[in-house]
Amino acid sequence: MELNSLLDVLVSKQGSDIHIIPEYFPTIRVGGELFQLSTMSKVTAEMSEKMLLSSLNNEQRDIFLTNRELDFATTYNNNRFRVNLYYAKGVICGSFRLIPSTIKTIEELNLPAILKQSVDMRQGLVLLTGPTGEGKSTTLASIINNINNKYARHIITIEDPIEYVYPISKSVVSQRELHQDTHSWTLSLKSALREDPDVILVGEMRDFDTVSLVLTAAETGHLVFSTLHTNSAPETIDRIIDSFPPHQQSQVRNQLATVLKMVVSQRLLPRLNGTDRIPATEILINNSAIAATIREGKAYLINNIIETSESEGQLLFEKSLLSLYQAGFITKESAFSYAIRPKELEKFIKIKLG
Repeated sequence: MELNSLLDVLVSKQGSDIHIIPEYFPTIRVGGELFQLSTMSKVTAEMSEKMLLSSLNNEQRDIFLTNRELDFATTYNNNRFRVNLYYAKGVICGSFRLIPSTIKTIEELNLPAILKQSVDMRQGLVLLTGPTGEGKSTTLASIINNINNKYARHIITIEDPIEYVYPISKSVVSQRELHQDTHSWTLSLKSALREDPDVILVGEMRDFDTVSLVLTAAETGHLVFSTLHTNSAPETIDRIIDSFPPHQQSQVRNQLATVLKMVVSQRLLPRLNGTDRIPATEILINNSAIAATIREGKAYLINNIIETSESEGQLLFEKSLLSLYQAGFITKESAFSYAIRPKELEKFIKIKLG
C-alpha cells in the first residue's frame, strides 16, 4: 500500500479527508461521513510509519520526531493537501485534508451575499468562527481572493500551514507559513505591521499575544481576518475578552467594540440528497447597539439584537437553519441537532409553519 494510491482514492471519491491509523482500514470522509476502505488491507504500524515519514523532508522529520506532531502542506498530482501527523498509542498516524485546486466564490459556496461587505472594507476586524472542519478556511479564502481580484492591495497571510494558494491578480499576496517562513504567530504579526500591509489574514487566534496583536493591527488602520473555535457570535465576544487578564478587560471591550466589523459563525450540514454539505451561518455586523453591549460587558444581549436587526444583514444561526429547512436542503432532525438554541428554532418553526 502506497500513500499516493490512497490520495488518488480520496480525490476520485471526491472526499475531503483521509485518515491513516494503524489497526484500521484507510478511512475517508465523504459528504461529512466516514467510510473505512475495507477492500484494502488494514494499516499496520510498519506501513503507517513508512508511508507517512516518506512524506517529510529531513527538517520536517526532525521536528516531527521531536514534537510528536506536525502540521504541513504537500502537493501530489496537482492536488494540494493539508496534513497533520501525530502519534497515538506510540504509533504514527496521519490525517490528510484535500484542498480544492480552485477557490470558489461566495455564491458558489452558498454563503449569504452580505459577506461581500467584508471585501470592500478598508480597516477593522472580521472573524470566522466554528469548530474544526466546518469550512472557515474555505470561506476566508473566498473573501481574500475576492479582494485579490477586485483591488490593488498588499495582502499578508500567516498560516499553519498554507492551504489555498492565491493566483496572481490585482493585489500582491505574501503567504507566510509557520515554521517554514516564520518561527511564531507573534513574530510574524509584529513583522507584518512593518511590511506595508493593507490586509492581514491570521490563520487562527490561538493565544493572548496573537489576540492582542490582531486587535492592534485592526486598530492601526488594517483590515484583519482571523478565526476562532467558537460556536456563536456572543461566545466569540466573550472568548476574546476572557483571554485578557481582568485588569485589561475594560480596555479590551472598548477596543473590540471599535475595531470589530463582522463575526461569521459557520457549520456545514449534510444536504438532504446526501451528496455534500451546505453551510448554515450566524452573522453579526457591528452597529451602535452591538458596540454598546460589548463595551458594557453584556454579550448575552447580542442574540436579541441580531434577531431584531435582520434588515441590516444580521442573521441568527437558527434563522439560517430555518431557511435551509424550509428550502428543502436539510431535514428537520438535522436542523435541531445542529441548533445552538433549540428552543429558538422551535419557536421560529411554529411561527413560520404553524
